[in-house]
Amino acid sequence: MPRHFGWESFAFGFGPRGAFWAGPRRRRRQWFESGDMKYVILKVLKDKPRHGYEVMKELEDQLRGCYSPSAGTVYPTLQLLEDEGLVTSREVEGKKIYEVTDAGRAFLEEHKDVVDDIFERVHDTVERALGGAMADMNRAVGRLVKAVYRAGWRSRDEATRKQIAERLDKVREELEALVP
Repeated sequence: MPRHFGWESFAFGFGPRGAFWAGPRRRRRQWFESGDMKYVILKVLKDKPRHGYEVMKELEDQLRGCYSPSAGTVYPTLQLLEDEGLVTSREVEGKKIYEVTDAGRAFLEEHKDVVDDIFERVHDTVERALGGAMADMNRAVGRLVKAVYRAGWRSRDEATRKQIAERLDKVREELEALVP
């Protein structure tokens, strides 16, 4: 059960944050495979030096909010990259800024196919979830959910709430009949 409330925390069981995204075993989809984060963070830092929070924010932006890496993922990876000599860090205004070294640039170039594959795979997944007609559908579902809850909260009697639930069931049946 989420400790906070809001539209983002519900996920309604569908979409990239929902339980049904992963399939029958109900395991959440993993955005990156083991070891991918090293390449991903290096590529983000290649564009410009950043501190850890900026790395997290950039990844979230690039993946259109579908994935937000945790500090527990990003900071240990940054430390690993620094230990391997692929990035350096310096203190600027109380923040540790990370920058790719020449060895890090060479490493990225040497593993360009791996890096491209990671970003292509993840961006394809994001596009399937949020792109094209799916984007329209996601917006429509959001508006519908908001309207349903607003109507339910504003209604003063159980009979009205029951009518809302019955209409939703009818719409669900119609939608399921569209795609066998």
